[in-house]
Amino acid sequence: MKFKDLVFLILVAVALWFFPKITLFYLLCGLLDFRRSRRPELANWRRYFYGNGILTWILSPFNLLMDLFCLRNYGVYELKNLPEDCQREIKQMMTTASSKPEIITELSRRMEEKKRGMIFFKWYGKNINNSLTIPEFHQEFKYIKTIGVSIFNKNQKTSIHYGPLRITLRVLYNLVPLKNDGVYIQAANQKHLWHENPLFIFDDTLVHQSVNGSDHLRYCMFVDILRPSRAHGLLAGMLNVVKTLIASFNRIFYGNWDMIK
Repeated sequence: MKFKDLVFLILVAVALWFFPKITLFYLLCGLLDFRRSRRPELANWRRYFYGNGILTWILSPFNLLMDLFCLRNYGVYELKNLPEDCQREIKQMMTTASSKPEIITELSRRMEEKKRGMIFFKWYGKNINNSLTIPEFHQEFKYIKTIGVSIFNKNQKTSIHYGPLRITLRVLYNLVPLKNDGVYIQAANQKHLWHENPLFIFDDTLVHQSVNGSDHLRYCMFVDILRPSRAHGLLAGMLNVVKTLIASFNRIFYGNWDMIK
């Protein structure tokens, strides 16, 4: 048993002694939430409960509530699993991105000294002005709330991690899908090769990792969509509250990325 394991067990025992109901509630929510990833390895338990997934555990009651409030959570989605108007927005985004070679030209020029880069055109519904301007990304969308591009330099990867909130879904669209099995994303127990399908939609509170095991830059549209629900307006209002609460923590979420402006 590692020292961190022992510390965690001691803290849980103390919490159970002083706050038994709250502690049992959070342990139950955490267990229900964790099992969704279907990755029961001990390392993932550690990540979720006292590693980089601890915020996901803290927010697990809210996230489980979102699963009840929203339409079915597929975990990993196909485009057809989404409402038709949401599909249209995603297809429109893909068409725009594919018709703008300046995205790759400009970003490749600015990635020489960076391991992983990120540029945002829209963040939680707010338009972001950068040196690279694409007006089509600044229009109002019903579902699309964040639009960016993530760029991995050669042989780079993220850590294995969990996203914090289940009020949105992550849409990734690979702009240059290399025929290389070392360029992929793994979410839960599914490994997705970009050259097989450049589009990947998933619940990013599942454990996941993105890998560029090639000698080329990897470009992916990085998009968050509001989860389909029976009360779209209410969920959109909740997302605005979330945006306000986490705005000051944006650097923490993207601390390992170089922001391109």
